[in-house]
Amino acid sequence: MEKMTTRTATIEDLPRIVEIYNLSIPGRLATADTETVSVDSREEWFYQHSENHRPLRVAERNGTIYGWLSFQSFYGRPAYVGTAELSIYIDPTMQGKGLGRLFLKLAIEDCSRLKIKTLLGFIFGHNKTSLKLFNQFDFETWGLLPNVAELDGIERDLIIVGRKVSEIKEALV
Repeated sequence: MEKMTTRTATIEDLPRIVEIYNLSIPGRLATADTETVSVDSREEWFYQHSENHRPLRVAERNGTIYGWLSFQSFYGRPAYVGTAELSIYIDPTMQGKGLGRLFLKLAIEDCSRLKIKTLLGFIFGHNKTSLKLFNQFDFETWGLLPNVAELDGIERDLIIVGRKVSEIKEALV
């Protein structure tokens, strides 16, 4: 079996990126969207990513994309230019097989080139798997927004995890 490779996403990848995202919606763990999104509705989001500022990456094997990682600007104000929010979405058939770790390692390695000093993740409190993954890379809980989301009639917490990049690099040595 061919190994998993990562690369910058192209617009041709957008249908598969959206498909993976939509596969996450029914599980109510990774997104606050409750209905599927369309490829058209995600085009502007796609074009907000750039290789030299806020990249969008995919992981593939044998020509099939199994997951994606995006960097998003935090809060959209100039003072936060050194801070980025990470989003990771993985095809359900590949979850638990190390792809999330691969993406987080890649994100951390990219920070110096992208001039990112701080990484953030916004994770539902009941998404124990993602919280554990980020914790393994020494992210800490920086914020708790209790019961801010309602999914299927259940109020859910949003946990903000964060890490200074210089501390991440030291932890990976």
